[in-house]
Amino acid sequence: MTFSTTMMRSSPIIASQHWQPSRRQAIASTTAAAAWASSSGNKIMASSAATQAAELPVVPTAEIIPGLEISRVVKGCWQLSGGHAGDRATDRTSGKAAVQDFQKFVEAGITTFDTADIYGPSERIIGEYLSSLSPEASSKCQVLTKFCCFGDSMRQANKLDFVSKSINNSCSNLKSDTLDCVQFYWHDYSNKNYVDAALHLAELQSKGKIKAIGVTNFDVPRLAEMIDAGVPVVENQIQYSLLDTRPDNGMTKYCEEKNIRIVPYGTAAGRFLTDAYFGKKPADVSVNTYSLSKYGSVISQRGGWEWYQDLLRVLRDVATKHNVDIAEVSSRWVLQRPAVAAVILGARNASHVDQHRKIFTFELDNDDLAKIEVALDTGIKPTSDVYSWERGGRWA
Repeated sequence: MTFSTTMMRSSPIIASQHWQPSRRQAIASTTAAAAWASSSGNKIMASSAATQAAELPVVPTAEIIPGLEISRVVKGCWQLSGGHAGDRATDRTSGKAAVQDFQKFVEAGITTFDTADIYGPSERIIGEYLSSLSPEASSKCQVLTKFCCFGDSMRQANKLDFVSKSINNSCSNLKSDTLDCVQFYWHDYSNKNYVDAALHLAELQSKGKIKAIGVTNFDVPRLAEMIDAGVPVVENQIQYSLLDTRPDNGMTKYCEEKNIRIVPYGTAAGRFLTDAYFGKKPADVSVNTYSLSKYGSVISQRGGWEWYQDLLRVLRDVATKHNVDIAEVSSRWVLQRPAVAAVILGARNASHVDQHRKIFTFELDNDDLAKIEVALDTGIKPTSDVYSWERGGRWA
């Protein structure tokens, strides 16, 4: 069966999402749960769960430049941009709830937050959290933001004043005089102002406004243009996962040579690389978000639904071996790739913090990696550069 996003868009929502308990079932379930919760057995289980969480490792760090280390799991804050609330009962993407959740990530060692100037209120929410901390506590957190150029902004980005205004706006949102890292995005390569814009970022860095310069979604030739022009790029945010291995087509090698640290997003492929879709049929899946539509298209390019399920079976076996979930195996695989410093994991709330910590309870050994590679080889490996397919280019 060939998987396609068209098929999935017309598919019903998973049946369990439609099921509603009767009033009698709801009352019976609530009564039983209450009785169980008051039992000593439940207290023992709760205590055991708390002990297990306490024994999980704190997320380690990786150095980007001297004086700037980031956590190897970065909290992705795209979900704070609005329109990504998901289930109302568990949504914590706005207001005080969003601010409060940051502390749970920090306590787990996830001290780095990824945002952008185009992520709606995301920068301001992070700034509100950081300003609520003591100077000492705030200094232990890091923010990776972005300078994104589309349309008219690309035409103006060759002017220092324009770039400076954007950086100052991010500083204001984040309530900081200096930005830890600014990741530069450029929408259309036919406009060649990206080198000048990047040089303006370097000038602002020399004035103390920016600690580190990164890029996002540039291919190797354009990244090389900026490096050759003297822009000190030290970090590169790109899509990288078991489904999307395009960075292996030259980007990881180039970044290793130039000492540029890769910080990937999309490692869980919109939850497609988790246990959530293991054993599912296309008819059981509803593509009702941008992320699912995007990564569903990647699955189609990569080999289709049957190939994807074969890959999940291999990942499930590896996950069982290490007593973790498929999501942790997917992130671990990316973290063990060349030049990768950290992975960005988006979150609508803090419910998965302990799962993120589990990524550092194991390493994939040679046997694991070989099994995964065999599964990957049966699909259609991409031959194109980073983000070229999204710009209208080919996949393979």
